[in-house]
Amino acid sequence: MMFSAPSTFGTTSTGFGGFGNTSTTPATANPMKDFEVINPPDDSVQCLEFSPAALQQDFLVAGSWDNNVRCWEVQRDGKTVGKAQQTMGGPVLDVAWQDDGTKVYMASADKSVHCWDLGSNQKVQVAAHDAPVKTVHWIKAPTYSCIMTGSWDKTLKFWDTRSPNPIMSMQLPERVYCADVDYPMAVVGTANRNIIVYWLEQQPQECKQIESPLKYQHRCVSIFRDKKNTPAGFALGSVEGRVAIQYINAPNPRDNFTFKCHRSANGTPNGFQEIYAVNDIKFHPTHGTLATVGSDGRFSFWDKDARTKLKNSEAMEQSISCCAFNNNGQIFAYAVSYDWSKGHESYNPQKKNYIFLRPCVDELKPRTR
Repeated sequence: MMFSAPSTFGTTSTGFGGFGNTSTTPATANPMKDFEVINPPDDSVQCLEFSPAALQQDFLVAGSWDNNVRCWEVQRDGKTVGKAQQTMGGPVLDVAWQDDGTKVYMASADKSVHCWDLGSNQKVQVAAHDAPVKTVHWIKAPTYSCIMTGSWDKTLKFWDTRSPNPIMSMQLPERVYCADVDYPMAVVGTANRNIIVYWLEQQPQECKQIESPLKYQHRCVSIFRDKKNTPAGFALGSVEGRVAIQYINAPNPRDNFTFKCHRSANGTPNGFQEIYAVNDIKFHPTHGTLATVGSDGRFSFWDKDARTKLKNSEAMEQSISCCAFNNNGQIFAYAVSYDWSKGHESYNPQKKNYIFLRPCVDELKPRTR
């Protein structure tokens, strides 16, 4: 059994060790000197997700275009131990943990979603679509629990994983590009810049459709909470180096705004600014600040309330394709791998994929005003 062995590390410390990566990775590949995850995927990393608070230890799963989902244990000194992996029939486009930490749901371009039982290391199919499945999320409501799957077949489906048929299937205006769930809210972004907000209490139902505040195709969405710790709105990232902060019911219209990010600072010699896609957005679980990662190979930390940038990383060798915070916000994980934003002619098979871990809790603290 994968998770039956007791941890050899004390559970009293919440610290995540100091810096000092001893790997042989060249400095150009790890300019921030962060901890390197061992045995990374062989192809572009599509998604990262840390284990929920129900598990005492931190486990990290990554889905990639090599059709595999890998799982590592992250130890308190920053070292990683490879635990297990599962193979799907196509590239893995999304992963989601069950809230008790016993299972991982894996959505694939092979049109299926499988449930990986980590105790028995077995997988079983629990959902199907007519096209690649782009998103999967676990929903834990007081009266029901299910997974929500979004596909390029223009449907959003909700599944009781014990039944072969969905509890509910909703037709969408276009293919699903991104989604997020923070009970009782779900947000789904589709092609043609559609955004649909769902309310999940009692049973899932559409709450409102919002026209995207961004002019170009969106790529990622992440729900944020208000001062009362209630899901209140979302951040939306686009291919055009811009993020929109959007409240569902804005107390003041000025609370909704957009900001530029992942662009060349000084422009190029011919006077044009290089603009890069925002590949992923994640909110810090305790501070409420956020991280963005982009095709420029940088991660940035932001305070949306103060509308300030907290940190900008050095540039990596390749794009940063996705990121994640662990459940208590001590660790920031990010994957460096080619995201195909510049087409096949810019793909360099010699360049390795990396996943790095960074102690981040202080860097994401809002600055005192």
